[in-house]
Amino acid sequence: MVDKHYRSVVKAVSWRMTGTADTILVSWFITGKLYTALSIGGVEVFTKILLYYAHERAWNRLNFGREKVKQPEYQI
Repeated sequence: MVDKHYRSVVKAVSWRMTGTADTILVSWFITGKLYTALSIGGVEVFTKILLYYAHERAWNRLNFGREKVKQPEYQI
């Protein structure tokens, strides 16, 4: 089974929403400046979506850790 490209995109976006919220909170904690934290989060959300998508597609080309499931020859 192979993932379609749109599945990788949706997974990347949903993960980045979580990751970006974390980045903003950590940046705010470290800098003490909400605007700076939002700026950092705003930039990294796009770069990391692209990186995750490329990473996901690269892993999709590998068979490492995958197992082919045998389908029955007939169905009732």
